[in-house]
Amino acid sequence: MIFLIGSILLSSFLTIAFKLCDRFGINKFQAIVFNYLACAITGSIVTLSWPSYANNIAQPWFKWAVLMGCGFIITFYLIALTVEKSGLAKASVASKLSLIIPFLFSLFLYNEAASFIKVAGILLALVAVVLTLLPGKREGFSNNTVSGNSRVQKIILPVIVFAGTGLLDTLIKYIEQQFITEGSKDPYLITCFSVAFVIGFLFLLMQLGSGKIAFQPKSVLAGFIIGIPNYFSIWCLLNVLKQYGDISSVIIPVNNMGIVLFSAMVAWIFFKEKLTRTNWIGIMLAVLSILMIALAQ
Repeated sequence: MIFLIGSILLSSFLTIAFKLCDRFGINKFQAIVFNYLACAITGSIVTLSWPSYANNIAQPWFKWAVLMGCGFIITFYLIALTVEKSGLAKASVASKLSLIIPFLFSLFLYNEAASFIKVAGILLALVAVVLTLLPGKREGFSNNTVSGNSRVQKIILPVIVFAGTGLLDTLIKYIEQQFITEGSKDPYLITCFSVAFVIGFLFLLMQLGSGKIAFQPKSVLAGFIIGIPNYFSIWCLLNVLKQYGDISSVIIPVNNMGIVLFSAMVAWIFFKEKLTRTNWIGIMLAVLSILMIALAQ
């Protein structure tokens, strides 16, 4: 249970950190890139060794680590792009609704039981996410759009984020069950983060070379502030999946809903964000859905 709580708290911190990036004028993509460097360094310090990539290439999990690293940086970038093109609310809803994908995969691939209460809890969780993140009348969606946005962008990008984040969660579970042992967990994670950093850094160099963006030294600091808890959030998630691998259809939805709930409360208390009556109904439904899913065993 401690790993599940750790995953929820640390993952919520990432959302809060990106909100602070906007407040301090920090380029989010640059922070994302250096966050993965921080993740790799943190993992090496924790394990007291830098991974031997020459040896890791021969491991059965290496190609999956490369795929996961690509998925990390691409998904983060797509979420940022969706926020820019379609608005924060749509991006948030799309990423959180993705919990249905690993749930379905767990049922069909691992033959986990699907009781009526569990399915009802999942459906209620989807409703709770939408209500919790639904903007008020003053916020709307029109102010979030930028010039040149097409209807296709507004529809396709959230759909891609929905599919991408859901498949990424599913992939984490599959790799953890099929390839990861207690001894290979840390080298696997460090390799994932290293791949994400290399891909992101190459793309960043291309942007800097073309003059599209200017380098921000403060983004390096922001990246490390984000990256250290980011490493441990994934580390905690892998540990809780290893500990409760037979009920992953419960763990991942509870993890995602916990993030929604905790992030909403932090935004209300510390950032003074106004929550509408609809948002509060969503939060209460989130608590109910977590109880339904957790007790449906």
